[in-house]
Amino acid sequence: MSTQRGKKRGTRRKGADLLGPSVQTRMSEGKALREKVSRRSHGKWAIASGRPDPIKVLQESDRGRLAELLPIRYGRMQQSPFAFFRGSAAVMAWDLSKTPATGIRVQACGDCHAANFGGFASPERRLLFDINDFDETLQAPWEWDVKRLAASIVLASRELGLGNGRCGDAVITMSRSYREHMREYAEMRALEVWYSHMDAEVFIDEARSAASKKRWERVEKKARLQTAEHIFPKIVDVVKGRPRIVDHPPLVYHPRESDVTEKYVIEKFRKYRETLPAERRVILDRYHMVDVARKVVGVGSVGTRCAVALLMAGEHDPMLMQIKEALPSVLEPYAGKSRYANHGERVVTGQRMLQSASDVFLGWTRDEEGRSYYFRQLRDMKMKIDLENMTKSEWLEYVEICGWTLARAHARTGDAAKISGYLGKNEVFDLALAKFATAYADQTDRDHATLVKAIRAGRVKAKATTASTQP
Repeated sequence: MSTQRGKKRGTRRKGADLLGPSVQTRMSEGKALREKVSRRSHGKWAIASGRPDPIKVLQESDRGRLAELLPIRYGRMQQSPFAFFRGSAAVMAWDLSKTPATGIRVQACGDCHAANFGGFASPERRLLFDINDFDETLQAPWEWDVKRLAASIVLASRELGLGNGRCGDAVITMSRSYREHMREYAEMRALEVWYSHMDAEVFIDEARSAASKKRWERVEKKARLQTAEHIFPKIVDVVKGRPRIVDHPPLVYHPRESDVTEKYVIEKFRKYRETLPAERRVILDRYHMVDVARKVVGVGSVGTRCAVALLMAGEHDPMLMQIKEALPSVLEPYAGKSRYANHGERVVTGQRMLQSASDVFLGWTRDEEGRSYYFRQLRDMKMKIDLENMTKSEWLEYVEICGWTLARAHARTGDAAKISGYLGKNEVFDLALAKFATAYADQTDRDHATLVKAIRAGRVKAKATTASTQP
């Protein structure tokens, strides 16, 4: 009898081994990491020895970019400390590599700031809210995304006119949301986490006032009109009987260089097509390329080779696609090289890992010079969040949902239970993060001032542009 009982117990132990550590065990392992890296240690910020000149870091990242567009990049970064922050992910990557980390890695966004969230269409034509920029995505410590988002919240809060106390409250709101939702994801089944998503209607549902609810309803309604058939008349004209993307120099234009000619892009398009599943090629093959133009986008991306292509399947059946150059992630020197030789594939794969649903036409390619690119639809139900004109209440609603969104993204690719166990149920980490974010925002103020000084001295060329010139 005892032998039989022993066999049964042995069977159960073997089965448990196959299942791996339980959620509670992994939470305990995460909690034990506090002995090595205390939660309060994340509140410290001091310039590490050997910190490079931020201007030199930025200029190093300019290598390989289109020189004629770089003044636009620096003109945008000159506008404010938050604008500088958006274009200086490489600077913060060096700084983050010197900060405490638990060793738990996730598929990181790599450039997780408050302006890199937004709404877009799912394949089922639902309007979702999620992270929407993945140029720097890479396997890296989860803390790096959280700290970059936190610092951006302080900088954006200052632009909204909030005092230091309110800035700290906004970070704590985001961090608490990340921490509490991470615990929820830790206790969910793996497929539940993977299938979880966030409808953009969450802003309407979570609105704390009637005015906020109406604002989010307007934002959502406007986003649903951001489709090819609605955008087409605004950015396309007919020239000599042929549809042509309207020039808005210096941000949208038809250059004479060979890398943006229709023939050149068609060759890249052919190679990109091969990265799509067969069933998606069926619908893509109904379209043919009509026109292509260079398009300047974002802040950190300015100077990379980006273009917009107009495809038509019929007289009233347009599709707009963006072709964007993918450079090595700014995290690579500190987190390790990507497993993908093509950085377009790195971006696409990272996006598919982190987003609850992604554009069905995401794919990648490479040109004859060895440059990596990725393709995606342009502005398909893009829900743009206007950070500058939010009320204080709306801002807190927004950062709370950003924290939730980031937790969901990290839980898809990392060990949610370990992260949750480490963070715990109280606000120790939240308070430390607010302290770090304030100190790092002050550092960004100083770095921004250095850039402004360099521009005035002629060390860096800058050109002012306005968003209103973009279609």
